[in-house]
Amino acid sequence: MKRRKFIEHVGWTGLGILWVVGENGVLTSCKIGNSQEQKLSNSKALSFVQISDTHIGFDKPANTHVKETLTKAINAINALPTQPSFVIHTGDITHLSKPAEFDQAKQLFAQLKAPLFTLPGEHDTIGDGGKAYSEAFSQNDKKEGLQSWDDAGVHFVSLTNVLEFGEAGKGKLGQAQLDVLSKNLAAQKSDTPLVVFSHIPLYDIYPQWGWATADSANLLPLLSRFSSVTVLSGHIHQVIQHTEGNIRFSTAASTAYPLPSPGKAEKPAPVKLPENDLLTALGFRSVELVPKNDVKIEQHSLA
Repeated sequence: MKRRKFIEHVGWTGLGILWVVGENGVLTSCKIGNSQEQKLSNSKALSFVQISDTHIGFDKPANTHVKETLTKAINAINALPTQPSFVIHTGDITHLSKPAEFDQAKQLFAQLKAPLFTLPGEHDTIGDGGKAYSEAFSQNDKKEGLQSWDDAGVHFVSLTNVLEFGEAGKGKLGQAQLDVLSKNLAAQKSDTPLVVFSHIPLYDIYPQWGWATADSANLLPLLSRFSSVTVLSGHIHQVIQHTEGNIRFSTAASTAYPLPSPGKAEKPAPVKLPENDLLTALGFRSVELVPKNDVKIEQHSLA
């Protein structure tokens, strides 16, 4: 399989967001300034992989073989020159939250060499508020939807923002989870590198489509005291980046199907592309945290 870097989709200049649309109509991006560089103080290198929006059970023209594209991604992750410390799935594991879909997803992810962390997307909570998801991908250390762990001097936090929704379908963290997060982060030193995961983006990308988290304004003060913060989300099936101070946000591509660029369609419906273009639009990302150096993010397409 060929591995190629996605071009980053959005850079934040301090004046506004720059949108760049690629030839196939899917959002692409370029690096602006040094927004990708964040200095770390951890003692050893650490790498992990983010995968998102696999939508097992989806079977429409945009991709009638989501199982195969996910398998392609898993094989590529297993073939990385350096195995990641873990793989994080940032939600929408399934399309309709059916037990059979979760079972199939579990069988596929069992092929991963690295440990798997997950958090739910709204498609994983349809009808039962996430009960089937919790039974399939149980992580018992969660409190109010939050889980956290430490590895190589880096503090990781995953947040759940799909169990409540704000206006226009925006995600919502809820005050109880924000209170738990506040206590969790209070125990960390400000120079500790922080990586935060969510399904729905934690800043306003395109609120009209629900591509935002309603109470994210209450989150940012909790993150702003840290010298290096990386926030990785899913939900919008494309890579878009944004930086506020020391906080760098980046959404992820899907392994199932692309969605339109913000505002470039009537609604965020799956985009049907020719097969080769589809594989280029699908993928995962690897993240390397280098001691006293940069947060290095590489996008891997399935083409």
